[in-house]
Amino acid sequence: MRKLFMAAAFLLGATAAAAAADPIEGVWQTQPDDGAFAHVTIAPCGNAFCGTISRTFKDKAEYASPNIGRQIVIDMAAKGGGNYEGKVWRPANNKIYMGKAQVSGEQMSLSGCVAGGLLCKSQTWVRIQ
Repeated sequence: MRKLFMAAAFLLGATAAAAAADPIEGVWQTQPDDGAFAHVTIAPCGNAFCGTISRTFKDKAEYASPNIGRQIVIDMAAKGGGNYEGKVWRPANNKIYMGKAQVSGEQMSLSGCVAGGLLCKSQTWVRIQ
């Protein structure tokens, strides 16, 4: 009986931990750009969320980009309703922009903005894990 109770408690704890994960957490595939895309792993960092490039692909084949391990989503803080604000790094020009994210199910719209948020460029990422 004790073993059954312990197994049930473990299962309940694992289920609660999975349910407690924030919607932005996980592995996301970026939108292709000139035939290249990446997998970005988003996890808690301090009181916010950060995303690190974990795999890169070019022409549908995996390759060893020098950007693997670089943080592309920086200090994204939850604002409620699937909205986040922080910073994003754009590898193409090595610049950091004011960032916004909107998570809706298995998709995320991620924007990098300048001029106080008046001019933004967005990508749609898809959750793969």
